[in-house]
Amino acid sequence: MTPEMPEDNVLYYGDNLDILRRYVENESVDLVYLDPPFNSNRDYNVLFQEQDGSRSAAQIKAFNDTWKWDQSSARTFYDIVQAGGPVADAMVALERLVGHNDVLAYLSMMAPRLVDLRRTLKPTGTLYLHCDPTGSHYLKVLLDAIFGPERFLNEITWKRSSAHSDTKQGMRRCGRIRDILLVFTKTDAYTWNPVYTRYTDDYLRSEYRHTTSKGRFYKETDLTGARPGGETEYEWPVKRADRKGVRWEADLDEEYETPKQGWEYRKVTPYSGRYWAYSKENLRTFAREGKLIHRSTGMPRLVQYADEMPGVPLQDLWDDITPEMGALDLGYPTQKPEALLERIIKSSSNEGNTVLDPFCGCGTTVAVAQRLNRRWIGIDITHLAITLLKHRLKSAYGDSVSYRVIGEPVSPPDAEVLAAQDPYQFQWWALGLVGARPVEQKKGADKGIDGRIYFFPDRTMKGKPEQMIFSVKAGNVTVSHMRDLRGVVEREKAAIGVLITLNPPTGPMREEAATAGFYTSPELGRVKYPRIQVLTVEELLNGRKVDCPPFAVNQGNVTFKRAPEGKFEDRSGTKASSIHEFQTTAEDSEEEDEPEW
Repeated sequence: MTPEMPEDNVLYYGDNLDILRRYVENESVDLVYLDPPFNSNRDYNVLFQEQDGSRSAAQIKAFNDTWKWDQSSARTFYDIVQAGGPVADAMVALERLVGHNDVLAYLSMMAPRLVDLRRTLKPTGTLYLHCDPTGSHYLKVLLDAIFGPERFLNEITWKRSSAHSDTKQGMRRCGRIRDILLVFTKTDAYTWNPVYTRYTDDYLRSEYRHTTSKGRFYKETDLTGARPGGETEYEWPVKRADRKGVRWEADLDEEYETPKQGWEYRKVTPYSGRYWAYSKENLRTFAREGKLIHRSTGMPRLVQYADEMPGVPLQDLWDDITPEMGALDLGYPTQKPEALLERIIKSSSNEGNTVLDPFCGCGTTVAVAQRLNRRWIGIDITHLAITLLKHRLKSAYGDSVSYRVIGEPVSPPDAEVLAAQDPYQFQWWALGLVGARPVEQKKGADKGIDGRIYFFPDRTMKGKPEQMIFSVKAGNVTVSHMRDLRGVVEREKAAIGVLITLNPPTGPMREEAATAGFYTSPELGRVKYPRIQVLTVEELLNGRKVDCPPFAVNQGNVTFKRAPEGKFEDRSGTKASSIHEFQTTAEDSEEEDEPEW
């Protein structure tokens, strides 16, 4: 019976350490997967440089690097050390090894989070930490201290690409094409569901060397072994027509008792020192199923068809999951393929279990957990990630997915607090209210555009998309802001411009907006939409929408890449249910699916 999917899925906005300690109870989680940002600069060696300069101005990223050796990380490090115990000992040793730099900052920030993640795991729970080989050995030492080295289950290598551009001319090293998954369990009673991967072509040719006339691969295996117990000593009856080239076959009627003319009969026993590995009744069943083949001595062999076998038991080298995501690519840095999370979730949890991702990003873990009928908890510190995740769930599952969002502003005073704490987060959150995507503000780029929505002008979804431009203001606003927005709309040849403001607009601002004219959709004809609009945060929280064509925010909206519908084929390779198609030299015969003896 399939467990009922719980409705209390939760998406948290905020620092995951604070969220874990405030909201996630002890031993309430079955599976943890985390892929923490290591450093957005792809040259990870930069972490070893001593930090003595200030960072450049904040730019819009999918995540901010928080692993900086500064007063905050130093304070965290010394708090860990003062607490004592194995984790403190490990951190002191790592300090001596790497020094005071971003590596130590990274480990100092990770240590308390990993401690709390272990606390949330049930006794049957498992943690998967996704990391880069340049940091995996440090994290392994830290996890050994937190979980105990005896709780180490696997170090999995995921081959994320076949070649890498970091092997540039003059760069004297091999290309880096793999990631590491460190797997630790809470106890010996961890959940594990066997997973099988597809047979490779080479494996099929080496192990399943025989083919039927229909191209089915099979191999022959011995039916004897060391004494296993049970019915292992008996004579196996075989017969064959007494003419040249005819093979032995099982004598299910044991006709050697009353032999027929023209037939030869024999009783076979295992070789000296060997015993039957199956009972006589099992061998009779194999014979009836056409899965026995007999040698010239009459000794039976078991026929195993490749397409009836589950596949290769999962190993710790995963080279069959490509990073290319096709239609699932949402344009998010560090996004992982769904097949990777599908394999992890299927192998280490069951339906109805709870899956936690404390760095959920664009929500691959959450989306796969939802599809596989697991309860989920997602945490992220950026509103951009939260917006992307909500859009992903909406486009994949529509209204069928139920979850709560905790930590987002739900009132104008909440929004004021967010704006004061982090203007960028306020901006991303406000744009999320209207479904707009933030615009990266690069040095020297045109100003005045904080976000955009792209949409097709009619339901045919053909031609060049139109755009709506958004500007977000948290402070006092004046009529000059409306004029500036109007100028940007004209410069960009945009359909509509919208000012989102925390404070109420003035009368002159609304008058300026009214003089900007209207946008008319080619499809809707006479219906006109104000070209310049102003919306307050309070109005948006109360349900007001941008005044635009309905398809601009529905099927015609191409701002975000849409996730495919949530029900699609299993791509994880958990069972090789069909065999590869190969050309075979075997000639066709009248046999259907039996081995060509």
